Amino acid sequence: MMTGLFISELERTFKRKKTAAVLAVYAGLLAFIWFFFQRGGISFFDADHDVKIDSLNSAPLLLRDLSFAITFIVIPMFVADSFNGEYTSGALRMVLIRPHHRLKLFFVKWTVQCLLVFIILCITWVVGTCLGKIAMPHVTETTFLGGHTLGTLGALLYSLKFYGICFCIFIAVISIGSILSVLMPNSILSYVATMGALIGSVYVSDKLSFFFSVTDSVFYELSRPNSEFLANLLFPILLISLIINLFVWKKKEWVG
Repeated sequence: MMTGLFISELERTFKRKKTAAVLAVYAGLLAFIWFFFQRGGISFFDADHDVKIDSLNSAPLLLRDLSFAITFIVIPMFVADSFNGEYTSGALRMVLIRPHHRLKLFFVKWTVQCLLVFIILCITWVVGTCLGKIAMPHVTETTFLGGHTLGTLGALLYSLKFYGICFCIFIAVISIGSILSVLMPNSILSYVATMGALIGSVYVSDKLSFFFSVTDSVFYELSRPNSEFLANLLFPILLISLIINLFVWKKKEWVG
């Protein structure tokens, strides 16, 4: 039954016009940044540290220029459409009149959203890696923020770790957005509330600034030896947001 729900959710997701529109916008941004990289040849680890793009560091730097769009356009639009749009349009009621446990449906919807972001990140990583090999100066070693000089294999592992941590942050954004999307009366307010929560997190605590500046924070964390960012901050936030999601989905009156 879970497989059927998963396939059904995937079909509904890719049939939505908003999904196609958001993916088209992201593809356009990807092409634009590719062009900009080729012409400029300079990017940034953060606001204070610029860096020359080369064949080994292009994938993380490409995601840096696209992470804002993923955080504030792609994820909020996808999540609001999936978690709120179906509820307010009545489509979710058609799903729930069948003998599906609502928590199973939540996990299916949440997993599909994570899968979409994972696919986007995989495409971005492939494009960024190919960009480095094709268009950027070929080097045998590169230096990342914090003075870490890495060879070909080390840079590849750094890139994969960088994308992996960013993915974990994006999962947390999905989880927070799904809570707000269920609580808000329509998808527009869901989208605005998600963006407001991400921006407002900066004012709550400096430690939450990774929600606003994802990749800058990841570059910084990777420059620190023995960083406990994932274990001490990100995973607890993800766990708490999932628990709240489960509580809200269990108590929400979906079909009344």
